[in-house]
Amino acid sequence: MAPLSGIIYTVASLLFGVSSGISAPRSYPANEVTLLDSRSVQGELAWVASPTEGGWEEVSIMDEKNVPIRTYQVCNVMEASQNNWLRTHWIQRGPAQRVYIEIKFTLRDCNSLPGVTGTCKETFNLYYQETDSDSERTVRESRFAKIDTVAADESFTQVDIGDRIMKLNTEVRDVGVLTRKGFYLAFQDVGACIALVSVRVFYKRCPLAVRNLAQFPDTVTGADTSSLVEVRGSCVDHSEEREVPKMYCGADGEWLVPIGNCLCNPGYEERNGQCQGKNRLTTKGFLHVAALFVW
Repeated sequence: MAPLSGIIYTVASLLFGVSSGISAPRSYPANEVTLLDSRSVQGELAWVASPTEGGWEEVSIMDEKNVPIRTYQVCNVMEASQNNWLRTHWIQRGPAQRVYIEIKFTLRDCNSLPGVTGTCKETFNLYYQETDSDSERTVRESRFAKIDTVAADESFTQVDIGDRIMKLNTEVRDVGVLTRKGFYLAFQDVGACIALVSVRVFYKRCPLAVRNLAQFPDTVTGADTSSLVEVRGSCVDHSEEREVPKMYCGADGEWLVPIGNCLCNPGYEERNGQCQGKNRLTTKGFLHVAALFVW
């Protein structure tokens, strides 16, 4: 049976091999507003682990630019009845009613580990707890509601470690309707060999847009995954409503079904979504002015 310390070492060493691929600055779509990004945190994440020892462990690895990346890992695959919890800090939800959780992680193939039949798992559980303040100092399991059980599309083996091949999984889950001021996320390990490479929490919005000479403000999507939020637009400068401008903000953060429009005021014309003053200088007048400069 392989020593436990050796198994954990393989996870850390494999993460080091992939760090160059996850260290580049990330840019996100304009319709996503990030509430938490573990990779952007300077210094330790300092999330709450329960138990405090022998479960989840925070590990720092360096990328090719010597910038630290903070990760969490656990690998108690040789012991039965594992119940290791890891809780984030308190996350303010802002105007969001539904949030999305993006998890990037690696997971060891149980079949590639000798002597762990019946104790090794290949899933972990994701939970959340809503509160109105950052008042929880410990993990109280009974106060958390389960979001989902998360499984890996790909797991790595000893061969992958030798070849320095990283099989990085990305899973996204959503939760709503949120009603309190903030929430905690928690990850429950039940006996997997896993490393959380990054965790990002975000909500979706329809970004500011101009349609038919009407401006529509940033609008947070609705609470349901199928909801449409009706938004009334305001005419751009130097224009007036012809028909009340409206659009719908879809759950995916995209604007849908523009209705109505505005028209430029007299003396103005539409250019690049704005109403700009017309150039009243005629060809004859232009030639006259040009002649004055010549003389």
